[in-house]
Amino acid sequence: MLDAASPWAPLLPSARRVTLEVLLHGPLARSELADRLGLSTASLTRLTKPLMDAGLLREVETPSLRGGGRPLQPLDVDPDVQRFIGIKLAGFRAYGVLTNLRADILGSATAEITDQSPEAVVARIAELVDELDDRARPVAAIGIGIGAVVRDFSRVQRAVFLHWGEVDLGAAVARATGRPAVVSNDLDALMEAEHWFGDGRDVQSFAVLTIGAGVGGGLVVHDHLVSGPDSGLGLLGHFPIDPLGPSCPEGHRGCVKALLTTDAIQSQAALTLGRPVTYDEVLDLAEAGDQVADQIVGRAAHAFGTLIAAVANIAQPERIILTGEGIRLAQVAEARVRAGITQARHAEASPIDLRFINDDPTLWARGAAAVAIQRTVLAALPPRTA
Repeated sequence: MLDAASPWAPLLPSARRVTLEVLLHGPLARSELADRLGLSTASLTRLTKPLMDAGLLREVETPSLRGGGRPLQPLDVDPDVQRFIGIKLAGFRAYGVLTNLRADILGSATAEITDQSPEAVVARIAELVDELDDRARPVAAIGIGIGAVVRDFSRVQRAVFLHWGEVDLGAAVARATGRPAVVSNDLDALMEAEHWFGDGRDVQSFAVLTIGAGVGGGLVVHDHLVSGPDSGLGLLGHFPIDPLGPSCPEGHRGCVKALLTTDAIQSQAALTLGRPVTYDEVLDLAEAGDQVADQIVGRAAHAFGTLIAAVANIAQPERIILTGEGIRLAQVAEARVRAGITQARHAEASPIDLRFINDDPTLWARGAAAVAIQRTVLAALPPRTA
């Protein structure tokens, strides 16, 4: 995916690995960088000089040491050396962001989708790219995140909400924009953004759980995203929680999807209250002390805690990150989420490091940009050896 003009194109694997280490963990003093990579000072100097000449690395000034010592000049990546676009593709809207090399959001835009045919969606994506593109510094690659089963970072095998099957979205967007384009499952993209640039960058294993219109989950183990042929199917949504609970549309009684999705909570509340209510109205009523809403929210929060505990018990991640458009449930009823965790955990088990991230469409678009960044940086990087 690299063209000859890319600053990454001429790099040898050893130089690329130096730059990656600084990108993910910098700024780094030369001594620390050499230790991390097992290099001598001379070897590191030999590798970093052309990287600095190419503008990928730069020295960063730090305050003078106590006692008047010489200021340190650690190395850091110049995050503005390249631009990327990330797009979160939803059923009726596409959310786009422009980012730098560290996935910092520099701008955002939105496009409505009124025609869900692949050709029309690609045209809308191209318009969004044109709106976000930096004319002075054209984007290096485009990332697209979609709630679907995706193959080979390009082909959408199945996207239920768009009624798609076997659409080579990556190739179509690349043709329409003239830029390299990569496609990934939106949750996988969010995972990779947290892995490289977010709440997962300082640990080697973590899980992400999302609740909203669906329930999703992802796992990074030994610094690698766990994926397989069934990634994107939403299998965690059918994890059994309550054998006496309601059934999901697929007929699974008491599964996560039947208990935790925004539709499930709205439906339970509407049935009990005798009137239609929105998801936020249910949470507002619970916060205001309405007993019916409080019971529904409390039961869902306890179920969420049970799910969190199950993931922690099985995968034993160092951290669990919670997000999604329905994450307010865990914030309104956090005490009951934690009670559900405690009930399903061994008394001597380590406390779970929970991180909450408020949901925002740009969060998911940033994830898509992060995948484009990864594919650009790692295009010629051989597998890391232990």
